[in-house]
Parts: sequence; C-alpha cells; structure tokens
Amino acid sequence: MSRSERKWDHIRYALETGQNRTTSFDDIQFIHQSLPNINVSDVTFYQRIGELSLSSPIFINAMTGGGGEKTYTLNKQLAQVARVSGLAMAVGSQMSALKDKSERYTYEIVRKENPSGVLIANLGSEATPEQAKVAIEMIEANALQVHLNVIQELTMPEGDREFCGSLKRIEDIVKEVNVPVIVKEVGFGMSKETVESLVSVGVSIVDVGGYGGTNFAEIENKRSEKSQAFFNQWGIPTAVSISEASQFSKSVTIIGSGGITSSNDIAKGLALGANAIGFAGFFLKILVEEGMDSLNEEISSLHQELKMIMTALGAKSIHDLQRAPLVISGQMHHWLTQRGIDTKKYSQRSIK
Repeated sequence: MSRSERKWDHIRYALETGQNRTTSFDDIQFIHQSLPNINVSDVTFYQRIGELSLSSPIFINAMTGGGGEKTYTLNKQLAQVARVSGLAMAVGSQMSALKDKSERYTYEIVRKENPSGVLIANLGSEATPEQAKVAIEMIEANALQVHLNVIQELTMPEGDREFCGSLKRIEDIVKEVNVPVIVKEVGFGMSKETVESLVSVGVSIVDVGGYGGTNFAEIENKRSEKSQAFFNQWGIPTAVSISEASQFSKSVTIIGSGGITSSNDIAKGLALGANAIGFAGFFLKILVEEGMDSLNEEISSLHQELKMIMTALGAKSIHDLQRAPLVISGQMHHWLTQRGIDTKKYSQRSIK
C-alpha cells in the first residue's frame, strides 16, 4: 500500500471509530459560584502558546495531508475554516511530501487559503533538522509539531520498530529551527516523566494528545491481518495527562487534546492547566458530514458557551480559569492519587 493510500485509510477509519469518551473529563466537576461578580463581556480568550499569540484557546489540530486530492480538499477546507474563525491550525505529518514532492500541494494549500493565519507544520520524531526546516518552509509555518506515535507504529503493519535516538533528534530540531517546537503525542497521552525528559532537551511546549479520542491503535489494527488488540485500550486519558504534565513545571506550555468534544471539556482542560485545546476528529466529522458552514457554526457556539462557563465561574481570562476550584472523583482521582498528585489542591484554590 502506498503512503498516499495509507493516509486516506487513516481518515476513513478515524471517522468510523470516532470518539470513545474515555478522556476522564467526566470525573471533573466545577464548584458553583453564586456570586461570580463579572459580566459575559468581561471574558477574554487571548492566550500565548510559547511565542505564539492566539485570539482563541481552541485550535485545529493535525489531521491530514499527503494523500492526494482528497486530503488536499480537506486541508483547503480546514484552512478556510481557520481563517474565518481565527483559529490556529496544524497540518498532518509532512513526511510524505518530503519523500514525494508531488504531495507538497496538499499541504501548501493551507497557507494559500490562510495567508495571515497561525499555521503549524508537522513531522515525526524520526525527522532531521534539515527535514524540519523544509516542512516549515513548505507552509511558511509559525511553529512545528514533532509527533510521538510509538504505539501507532507498533500496531501499523508497515510501521517503524526502532525508536532509539528520538529525544536527541528532538533536541537537535529545537536547537536548529527558528520557530517554536511543539512535541505532540498522537492519542496515548504524556506522563510527567515524558514531559520532564522533553524539557531537559529544551522543549517548552507539549501537546499531551491523550487517550479518549481518535484511537490510532484501533485504526491500525483494523488495517492489519493480525490484530494487537491489547493496544486498543492503551494510554493515559486526556484529562489525567493534562494534570500530569502540569505538575512538572509552570514554564511548560501545555496543549490539551484527545477526544475533546464540548465547551465543558475545553473549560475543564484549561482549568487543569492546559493553555490551549486542540480539536481534530470531532471537527473532521462535522466537516465531512455537514460541511464548512456547520463547522464554523460549531466553533462559534464553542466560543459562546465557553464564555458562559467562564462567566459562571468568575473567570475573566484563561489565567483565572486555571485557578477555578474543581473536584476530581472516580478513576481520575484514583490514578492521580496513585501517581502522587494531590487532587485537593484543585478543590482548595480560588480565583479571588
């Protein structure tokens, strides 16, 4: 199977498998504030992700490219949505375009459609600094995602089996490119130990890519004659992973992603310590099944609802929201307790 055909397989199966709601966000409940003492008009979304200034904490996460006309069309439409909604946007892995220049147009379209937007390039941890520079130039990117996908590769029939040297390659990329580098998991979550290792080589932005959204182990198992089903339930739930990452250092910028489907999820992810929230599969399904207008309307609704939630909590900014009191219960409480993270600190804090 060609790389192009594999790219479309991933899109097709991602739409089929959907979101499984095992993100642990349902184990979180905000503490109601009867006297929030703010107005809806007081709420602002301005946020910084490393050196990037964003008008919204929501962004369109890496999905596709390199799969010919079908992925060209998806990236074109996503870029148009990003332009209209003012969201940052990441493209899918550009390695296919580095190996086959005829696929470059499936990525280059995003800058043509969104000339002044924030765009994020994407490569795997096998990439060299030279390849990273080409990927950045390809879409005139404002940042670069380096994705980690060990479980996907292990379940992929034609996947990699050698992972030595990834951290050193990431360090080399961070040192040699001239845009912020975001290291991103692809659906299995990041532990606090992983974040610590990444910070040790100069990474300052991580996307936890937690379990509970698009499941690439399940997707690859569907493509394989011999299923490795034990990987289908493998990973750290998104909410748990955000909390783990936020324990390490306040200097690390955290992006929460993986199975997020509502404004309530967004608010909870930000309150746990994320600085921005990435959407992929949920947006893709709306785009493919209902079209760009519906996706633009959904993004507008998410913004309006997030303002309502922040108003109810008395949070004028994302910084305020990260101090809003909440209670963690269930499996998430059990996990964090076992990992030595005191959940009481979330319930005892205050915006005021």
